[in-house]
Amino acid sequence: MSKEKLDKINANFGNPFMETAFDKPATIKEILDSFEENKVVSVAGRLVTKREHGKSSFAHIADYTGKIQIYARLDILGKYYELFKDLDAGDIIGVKGKLFKTHTGEFTVLVDELKLLSKILLPLPEKWHGLRDVEIRYRQRYLDLIANPEVKEIFFKRSHIISKIRDFFENLKFMEVETPMLHTIAGGAAGRPFVTHHNALDFDVYLRIAPELYLKRLLVGGFDRVYEINRSFRNEGISTRHSPEFTMLEAYCCYNNYEYMMKVCEDLFCSLAKETDGSLILKYQETEIDLTPPWQRISFAELFKDEFGILPEDNQDVFLQKITAKLNLTGKGLSRSQILNITEELIEKKFPKNKPAFIVDFFTWNSPLAKQKKDNPNLVERFELFIAGLEVANAYSELNDPIEQKERFKKQMETEEELPKKIDSDFVTALSYAMPPATGLGIGIDRLIMLLLNQPSIRDVILFPLLKPINEEEQNQEPEVQKA
Repeated sequence: MSKEKLDKINANFGNPFMETAFDKPATIKEILDSFEENKVVSVAGRLVTKREHGKSSFAHIADYTGKIQIYARLDILGKYYELFKDLDAGDIIGVKGKLFKTHTGEFTVLVDELKLLSKILLPLPEKWHGLRDVEIRYRQRYLDLIANPEVKEIFFKRSHIISKIRDFFENLKFMEVETPMLHTIAGGAAGRPFVTHHNALDFDVYLRIAPELYLKRLLVGGFDRVYEINRSFRNEGISTRHSPEFTMLEAYCCYNNYEYMMKVCEDLFCSLAKETDGSLILKYQETEIDLTPPWQRISFAELFKDEFGILPEDNQDVFLQKITAKLNLTGKGLSRSQILNITEELIEKKFPKNKPAFIVDFFTWNSPLAKQKKDNPNLVERFELFIAGLEVANAYSELNDPIEQKERFKKQMETEEELPKKIDSDFVTALSYAMPPATGLGIGIDRLIMLLLNQPSIRDVILFPLLKPINEEEQNQEPEVQKA
């Protein structure tokens, strides 16, 4: 990997970094799948192994679909055989030649043309054992993808799953839309926003914590079914289940309620499980979850009444007082994530983990955008979906009364410490022009991918998770590898 070797290659064969293109009409997998003896092929990829035998050598090159053996000979390549001998594992090369089968049956390219397309200047991790250091795997994902093919496969599958999600909603006649990522008022969900400043207009804006309020404006405008797969941001903690930057699906449908979205969840998750693993038995870590509908329903109100003596008519202060008293907690109350954790623990304690669960009957005071139940105004038509202890979806029958919505916003502004103290008056104005009865659904795509691909951490399904910066000297250190 020395500078001297690069200088030698530059002098004898030209600067590899000046190459701009190479004829690669097919992937390696396509070449292998359509193998014909003596067929001329042109293929490019990363050199992963090389075995020199005097005047002839074998090597393997790989692309994102697989690897193929190549065979180089001095009598065919002439001076370019010296270039081949100077290649290092990790170089990007292109070759042309005829296909043949070795005596061991391996499909191979007999190289009659070789081109170095890009020179590696740092050593790769040990190819067959991969990166051991998890921090480096996340920080230098490009090395992780090179060293660990199974990681690359996770992200191919992630892309495929998201494509199937789009197909699912398109088939239900939902229209995909895009809404702003910069908001003048942070809203649509509870959470602490990231704040930035718009220089030209000279005011602060927020990275969106949810697209909900803009999507419901579209319902007012006359679109009956819309969805968005979006990036959202919450300036909160990082864990195996939480990332400050994450991917969400939000979908809204007029003239239906949250019962409809329960059916959508069941159908969507079942179709994705069959597509991914061919079964409705989802294996996640140590648990097997049976996705066969119908899924169980659990009352949030009853859970907290049985455990803490909380009644639906209790306000937020009483709710917090009863929980903190029983759990001997101190401080200024409970965060949204703490309440979620308590809910997860109660579900796991009282109900089987091998079935998905719709948590229903949430209190009105902690659901400011959801419609109240006709038979009990202290509860709302809302569910959260839990699978294997993970909350993966949230849905409402949407509140469309502008007078009630304004009052809910005022109460939320008084009690929600993480949101700026400002009501989205334009959203209330939009509702005043009449929004049809509707239901909305939000799904955490990253958590859904975790479940479907059996990954323990959200960082394992995000290509470039946010990490604390390191200094330049640490960045340039050779990656730690597991020795053979």
